[in-house]
Amino acid sequence: MAYTNPYAAYQNTAVKTASQGKLVVMLYETAVKQLTAATKCFDSVTGKVPANTIEAYGNHIMKTQEIINELQVSLDMDKGGQIAQNLMSLYVYFNRELMDANINKDKSKLEFVLNMLNQLLSAWETAANSTSNAPAADIRPALNITG
Repeated sequence: MAYTNPYAAYQNTAVKTASQGKLVVMLYETAVKQLTAATKCFDSVTGKVPANTIEAYGNHIMKTQEIINELQVSLDMDKGGQIAQNLMSLYVYFNRELMDANINKDKSKLEFVLNMLNQLLSAWETAANSTSNAPAADIRPALNITG
């Protein structure tokens, strides 16, 4: 299969070969990127979203919500225990805040969710890196792998 866009081929390979932890990190990175772009849609003088950027603003928020939805459905509520429950509550809250921010063009709500996503991204990067650097024998029990 020939790719006309080398970057798309690289992204495709990166996603297909990434560990579960790395995939979560990639989702968070993209969500942060999208919300950062949404915050840049605000006019620096008026503090409002100009008419010519409203569509882009809404698209950035919707893409972030799609990512959060993907993170929600990937939670294992049976095995994840309290952590999964807490993350689910956060994701529901984030989507509610983003919906309100989209409707009311509220930059402070965007910045709050962006800050929280950055903190979660940092935690997931640490977790993904520590798991990938651990010896295979140490990882097997943590990932419930036998054999």
